[in-house]
Amino acid sequence: MIARAVLFDLDDTLFDHRGCSRDALLSVQKAHDALGAMGLEDLERAHSRVLEELHADVMLGRVPLEQARQERFRRLMAMSGGTPVEEAVARIAAEYRDRYKQVRRAVRGARDLLAALSTRARIAIVSNNLFDEQQEKLQECGLAPFVETLVVSERVGVSKPDPAIFVAALDALQVRAEDTVMVGDSWSADIAGAQAAGIRPIWFNPEGATAPGDQAVAELRSLEPAAAVAAMILAGGATS
Repeated sequence: MIARAVLFDLDDTLFDHRGCSRDALLSVQKAHDALGAMGLEDLERAHSRVLEELHADVMLGRVPLEQARQERFRRLMAMSGGTPVEEAVARIAAEYRDRYKQVRRAVRGARDLLAALSTRARIAIVSNNLFDEQQEKLQECGLAPFVETLVVSERVGVSKPDPAIFVAALDALQVRAEDTVMVGDSWSADIAGAQAAGIRPIWFNPEGATAPGDQAVAELRSLEPAAAVAAMILAGGATS
């Protein structure tokens, strides 16, 4: 059976969030001794952990976005052994944000893949993030013309892996779960969530991680070449 619709995660599936974040962290670390006590890899891990901790509060409207951004670097400065000073916290948060925006980029092959799929299937993004933030990424990376709808946790009120956010995407595209494929990098959010919604998942796994419990799920290690990857996605992960 050929899929009529394809749902994609955005960050670290089509958009290179991890790479952009690394570039921005390296930039502020070089400029500020307050973040220099940790190696870059340790700083990356700590940043990712703190970002995840604060994310739910932002999505639920409990903490304003800019406040959360500053709190992230307040915690990172403390983890690096420094004493967070509010002026420095605000400056580092702003510099990180500016650099992140400057280096925004798609995952290699993402644009060509969406172009190949868009003539044969309806495409939606399903993301645990803010609408304006994700829309900017799609536009700046040249992905927006191929995406029919952007479904985000901020507007739906629930986050992946809750099946409700996937159902919202199906409703927006007016397709059935059995006619749809979900492609994402997060096992817990994208793969488990799609399965709970009755949607066939494909795991974008460029690092070659091991599936939890050795579950048999179709995988992609790369988004290239576009024609072959598009055919595999439309076949629901089946290969010839």
